[in-house]
Amino acid sequence: MSSNTEHFVAPVEETPLLATDTVKTEQAPLSLWADAWRKLRRRPMFIISALLILLLVVVALFPGLFTNVEPNNDCQLANSEGGPTAGHPLGFTLQGCDVYSRVIHGTQASLSVGILSVLCVIIIGVTLGALAGYYGGWLDAVLARLGDIFFALPIILGALVITQLPLFRENRSVWTVVLTISLLAWPQMARITRGAVIEVRNADFVTAARSLGVSKFGALVKHALPNALAPVIVLATLELGVFIVLEATLSFLGVGLPTSVMSWGNDISAANASIRTNPGILLYPAAALSITVLSFIMLGDAVRDALDPKSRQR
Repeated sequence: MSSNTEHFVAPVEETPLLATDTVKTEQAPLSLWADAWRKLRRRPMFIISALLILLLVVVALFPGLFTNVEPNNDCQLANSEGGPTAGHPLGFTLQGCDVYSRVIHGTQASLSVGILSVLCVIIIGVTLGALAGYYGGWLDAVLARLGDIFFALPIILGALVITQLPLFRENRSVWTVVLTISLLAWPQMARITRGAVIEVRNADFVTAARSLGVSKFGALVKHALPNALAPVIVLATLELGVFIVLEATLSFLGVGLPTSVMSWGNDISAANASIRTNPGILLYPAAALSITVLSFIMLGDAVRDALDPKSRQR
């Protein structure tokens, strides 16, 4: 007896793939610098100030693009305190020099003093502040007391004293002004750096580097210091404008740049004698100085808001 057994296989239901499966991945958080740059690009204050500073740098590097008048060689007493004429849109100084040309060429010295002073202050302040904050102990105490001595001295009064020393008085130049400012302004940079290094010196990445055999100095330079530069950059940006004003103040008082060097401070000092008869001679270099300082302050505020973690949470 034979039996036929039928085997049934359940049909496989095929469903068309209407959409591909996707795996949702979370976007990695941006680093501090990437997040700061993203915020800065969206701030009109940063864009305006950066463009103004870029224009000032171009003027300082290539003054011939903006005027073909020599600021000193074309001076004629017959034009003393003369008004605007063709080719001389801002008139003439008491010595008959072109005001517009002097303002353009004075940009170089004023910016040079500010930039070089900031670089020197960063070198001195960041070095001493990082060493004091990371190593602590007696080194921190000695550097802190040294900084207090300079920090307690009013910067204008200190600059007047330093510039009257024979070495400075007999060799007045851009570098003597830069050195004077640097000797008096480094303590604040050192304090900011010290505090930032103290915050990160016991962080996990620094401790891990030390456990892997990295020396203390190597851990400071390669790991702690790079993560403590945000407040340094903010302070440096703000101090740029302060140092430009300080140079102008010293030049106005007669202890800054020599009169042979064209700067806004020297022009303001020279125009003081004509302030009643021709105030425009004083107005134009003062306006250039004010716009420059305001640009750096605006840039510093924008950078500070972008790099400050507390401001990003607000």
